[in-house]
Amino acid sequence: MNTDPILDKLQRPLHDLRISVTDRCTFRCTYCMPKEVFGRDYVFLSREELLSFEEIARLARVFVRLGVKKVRLTGGEPMLRRDFEKLVAMLAGTEGIEDIAMTTNGSLLTLERAKALKAAGLRRATVSLDSLDEATFQSMNDVGFPVAKVLEAIENAAAAGLTPVKIDMVVKRGVNEDHILNMAGHFRHSGHILRFIEYMDVGSTNGWRMADVVSAKEILETLSARWPLEPVEPNYYGEVAERYRYVDGGGEVGIIASVTQPFCRSCTRARLSADGELYTCLFGVRGHDLRRPLREGATDAEIEALLRSIWTGRSDRYSEIRSEDTIGLRKVEMSRIGG
Repeated sequence: MNTDPILDKLQRPLHDLRISVTDRCTFRCTYCMPKEVFGRDYVFLSREELLSFEEIARLARVFVRLGVKKVRLTGGEPMLRRDFEKLVAMLAGTEGIEDIAMTTNGSLLTLERAKALKAAGLRRATVSLDSLDEATFQSMNDVGFPVAKVLEAIENAAAAGLTPVKIDMVVKRGVNEDHILNMAGHFRHSGHILRFIEYMDVGSTNGWRMADVVSAKEILETLSARWPLEPVEPNYYGEVAERYRYVDGGGEVGIIASVTQPFCRSCTRARLSADGELYTCLFGVRGHDLRRPLREGATDAEIEALLRSIWTGRSDRYSEIRSEDTIGLRKVEMSRIGG
């Protein structure tokens, strides 16, 4: 397929598309969907407001023409979307998409579903797990979901061939930073890749404070003091995680440091919300409505022109300019656009 890669104002290409398929989730993680905000009375998107699978697939085809090669399906919890496997199959059949991955909390990832997703064309799974300590993890997911079920989901993903399985641990000071070594020790020699993520100021409801951030430097020092590490080259331009391998052959870990070591200058990701808003930054304030032109009869060429205009006008670099001025902005919630 002939594609026409485009560059934004900072000469960053469009390469990755993150698609949130639902704003609903089975967890109420305190750093993402705090129960005080996303409680029983919270109004989630209606079925009519959600992009249909056909609309998502159509947009993906247009994005491919502008350079997108990788798609990650997120939420909320993506597996809550009915017939989710059908969307995976539609995207897998799209010429030009080379990689389809999913980020999940694992609550619905049975072996049967993992195999179905693999058969539909999903290549990899990333599973969120913030601690192996039962009390800590249940406090963080705030719905009492047990660690054992997430560990089972990770093994289900591996058994189905959704590999390498990545495990994402958000590290928050005073909550789970003492569990870094326990997590690392558990996943060494497992074939899985554990990634530590600095607690981020995504959205405006999680009460983020800089004092709660455990820096990548601290995480790396903690790990290295126990198991010597050596850096590994990125897999591709724009990879968000700094990669390290254990010198003793114990496998690989990653550290995502968007707060203390911003990687804005190599960001190649666009984010599509479940209701069809396009965001060009994880910390975006305003989205671009794609649902309306889709439903009002816009042609593929017109949608492509709109996407080209949005990306070539992009100059986002929130993490590089993070300050008192930016921290006060009302940013889109992570549950709407995924991580």
